Amino acid sequence: MKTKSIQEQVQQEIDLLSQKKRKDMISLERVRLLQLKLYLKAKQESGYKFYILYDKIFQRHVLEEAYKRSKTKNGSPGIDKQTFTDVEKYGRKKFLTELSEELRKRTYKPQAVKRVWIEKENGGKRPLGIPTIKDRVAQQACKMVIEPIFEADFDDSSYGFRPKRSAKGAITEIRDNLKQGNQTVYDADLSKYFDTIPHDKLEIVLKERIADPRVLYLIKLWLKVPIVEEDGKYTGGKSNTKGTPQGGVISPLLANIYMNVLDRIVNNPEGDFSKRGIKMIRYADDFILMSKHINQEVIIKVHNYLDRMGLTINKDKSKLVNAKEEPFNFLGFTFSYDRSIFSNKGKFLNIKPKSKSRKKIRQKINLKLKSIGHYPAEKVVYKLNPIIRGWMNYYKIEKVSYTQVAFKELEDYLRNRLFRYYNRKSQRKSRLYGQQAFDKLVKEYGLIKPYKTSGLRPVNTLR
Repeated sequence: MKTKSIQEQVQQEIDLLSQKKRKDMISLERVRLLQLKLYLKAKQESGYKFYILYDKIFQRHVLEEAYKRSKTKNGSPGIDKQTFTDVEKYGRKKFLTELSEELRKRTYKPQAVKRVWIEKENGGKRPLGIPTIKDRVAQQACKMVIEPIFEADFDDSSYGFRPKRSAKGAITEIRDNLKQGNQTVYDADLSKYFDTIPHDKLEIVLKERIADPRVLYLIKLWLKVPIVEEDGKYTGGKSNTKGTPQGGVISPLLANIYMNVLDRIVNNPEGDFSKRGIKMIRYADDFILMSKHINQEVIIKVHNYLDRMGLTINKDKSKLVNAKEEPFNFLGFTFSYDRSIFSNKGKFLNIKPKSKSRKKIRQKINLKLKSIGHYPAEKVVYKLNPIIRGWMNYYKIEKVSYTQVAFKELEDYLRNRLFRYYNRKSQRKSRLYGQQAFDKLVKEYGLIKPYKTSGLRPVNTLR
């Protein structure tokens, strides 16, 4: 038998990869075409109800793309402890075929959601639900089918958990409103929004567009799924009448669908709020009202609408401010009017990372350096760069946010913290001990340098 040469084996591997890539691209394009058709139909006919959607969820190319997107996030395993590596060993094709059959025959039943608690900036904790991989893929497939339908209805002032939208858009719109003189701001805080969405009222909103009972039943299964707490106890289940677990793939979409009710009321061009010049800007469950003037009557009206929706405003954390006189925070940014150090022309609009966010990134870097011990320089950089890059990418909004002071502060911290890190390693005779560790890591190993001295602009150009 003729043995294949190394070149032939390499070429075979390249051909297989190319073939797989072509198949992935075909699946993606088929999903995009489906989504475009659904979006256009919904956009063209605002009152149209979709009666046949369920059969699209278990189509092979939809599940393939759903699996790919779920794997990209590579979250922690659910209650069954199954990882994506386990799925690949079992056989991705077999896994998706079985899931498709379960959905087609309607024998699919989601497993319980594992709950963990994540620390918040204020020192508290928020719950995070972790579904199994199978449930994540099923939710992703459903989300891919119904999301374009509701996207056609969503208000432009909603920015959270939506395709091609982000916090940067919300911050930019707030900046534009402030510049237009809408400097009276009601900063609202909803109490446990994801945990309090009423299932019966959410179903009414879903039925405005979805008339396929199989899709509604599938969503209800995920809403009623039991939750396993860290101590092993089960909560929720069939008796549960409200809430959608944070961490579920479909939960942010359901949260947006329900809050869109308030978006439509407040931002209706013919409505009372718009006639008063009030604009609502929302990111998931965080929203603010902006206008030249907002009185108590408006706030009470918003509270009444939320009360009818089964939601509650946290009155202790919500406040009405005059942005010219008092700073306010939104999505990790602080908005304030500060005096310029470059001129005497009065105050300028300053949009910067809030102090708690700056403190949090320092804590994160500190914890990371404590955990990695005696790593070589290239691995230290490998661990730190994603943290630094992610934080900087979030807060750097060109021509909007003024981040250089915060970035300089971050660089100063890195410089001092890395000096102490290598000083602690002195007994192992680190090459970086006694040197400018930060500068050397930047120059020789590619550590991200937060503060750029070039291209500085005067603060008062942000007027």
